[in-house]
Amino acid sequence: MAGLGIGAFIVVLILVIVIHEAAHFGVARLFDIKVTEFFVGFGPKIWSKKRGETEVGIKGIPAGGYVKIAGMNPYEVVAPEDLPRTFGAKPIWQRSLVIFAGPATHFVLAFLFFALWLGLVGQPTQTKPLLGQVPTTLDGAPGPAFEAGLRPGDEVVAIAGIDRPTTDQLIAATQAHVGEPVELTVLRNGREVIVTVVPIMSEVDGVKTARIGVILEPGREREGIVGAVTGGVGLVWDNLTGTVRGVARMFGPQGLGRLVDLVFTDEKRVAGDPASVLGVSKVAGNIASEGHFGDMLLLFGLVNIFVGFLNLLPLPPFDGGHLAVLAIEKVRGRPVDMRRVAPISAAVAAFFILFTLAVMYVDLVKPPV
Repeated sequence: MAGLGIGAFIVVLILVIVIHEAAHFGVARLFDIKVTEFFVGFGPKIWSKKRGETEVGIKGIPAGGYVKIAGMNPYEVVAPEDLPRTFGAKPIWQRSLVIFAGPATHFVLAFLFFALWLGLVGQPTQTKPLLGQVPTTLDGAPGPAFEAGLRPGDEVVAIAGIDRPTTDQLIAATQAHVGEPVELTVLRNGREVIVTVVPIMSEVDGVKTARIGVILEPGREREGIVGAVTGGVGLVWDNLTGTVRGVARMFGPQGLGRLVDLVFTDEKRVAGDPASVLGVSKVAGNIASEGHFGDMLLLFGLVNIFVGFLNLLPLPPFDGGHLAVLAIEKVRGRPVDMRRVAPISAAVAAFFILFTLAVMYVDLVKPPV
């Protein structure tokens, strides 16, 4: 299952990249801006095909993707007949939309992933505990829950007259009825099923306790269409504000110092430390191996929020850097010489490449749990 989770994460990540670049491409074509290349990946070319005036294809390093828009590279030689269709020849508002279209897709995708998670999987809740496993035996004898007909995936909605019990209430009711039949109501495939189970005393880590022979998981509260939509919007906002704080901390003196400690010392990794694609794919594998495949929708949403915000940082070569240049051009009333911006882009790219390599190293030697 872990491999399936990692594979699903990689496939979704590639699709997200394609959607991001397709948004740049689509809006550019909408405004009749020439696009000469549309590639997924970097490095050596694996496959490509000419579609109209655009070469589309796949390259060997699946670490992103790009569209090549005529006139965006200050060192590019553009044919005279193409000058009216270059990026710089278009109004600032059109160029801004071309740039913003890419990052915007991440927030739309995050909303969709969050809404699907809320509607199909549901948020963990303290009520309605879920039966994760129902072993056939307990201490070598037939398990009371198994004998009563309980199944993995059943949601406990009532026990001994207690509606929507919490996990603690379920355990307490079990302990209060040792050797006595107790009525248990579960939700199975949308239908309530009432069973009678008799708790028995069982030894767990050398301690006697009352059990019915199940392994519990947190219950899930699924939303309807309206709740999923409004909840999805709320999760986008909540996680965006959290991402803003997290990115500020990650790239601040404390965060960079923490990364140095993780790379060069025996400092142990903790929750909240940065993770690269390698680390996040490991988390995806863990989620799948624990049987919570649906929770990968939440993970995909979180990743899109982070990528979308990172793309909007006002630093070249990020999309946000291009938007910042356009804002400066609007204020100044004249174009910015992109050849002067190129060294800044190179410096920022070098920093983020070094940062990413460091985090990938940490993911390899101190993988997230």
